[in-house]
Amino acid sequence: MAANKRSSISKADSLEKMGEFWDTHDFTEYDDPNAPDADFTVTCAVPIALDIFEAVEQYAHRQGIGVETLINLWVQKKLAEEAQTTEDRESE
Repeated sequence: MAANKRSSISKADSLEKMGEFWDTHDFTEYDDPNAPDADFTVTCAVPIALDIFEAVEQYAHRQGIGVETLINLWVQKKLAEEAQTTEDRESE
């Protein structure tokens, strides 16, 4: 820990003291039940060739939607088609 930093709960000024504090305390003693839950959005990145991205970007712009929305719609549609194709093959 930096010399001028202190833990907000334990007021410890070293990692060792912070560890000692949490050895004898429980997080629930300090949890505020009225505090809002943290909200997270999980994202991922998939590499795509620049020329393909530019074409998708132009198409999305013409449609009046964001690139992310367009790609999500396309992937969702393709997955539904694949699921239907698999279902059709299995019923034959």
